[in-house]
Amino acid sequence: MIVIIKKKGESKDTFFRKFSRMFKGEDIIYEVNKKLFFKKPSLLKKEKMKERMKRRAQQRKRFL
Repeated sequence: MIVIIKKKGESKDTFFRKFSRMFKGEDIIYEVNKKLFFKKPSLLKKEKMKERMKRRAQQRKRFL
């Protein structure tokens, strides 16, 4: 949850920019899009495996 308090003398533009930055940083849009559609458990499992393999490959590249 994003909570931003407007400080005295702060303009609307800076306040909105601060809100936008926090909104993007929290990945709220990603979470909402992810929950919009149902994914089969098997597809979720495959995606996790793919991500794990990707991380392992990156770690192996660092050590070599």
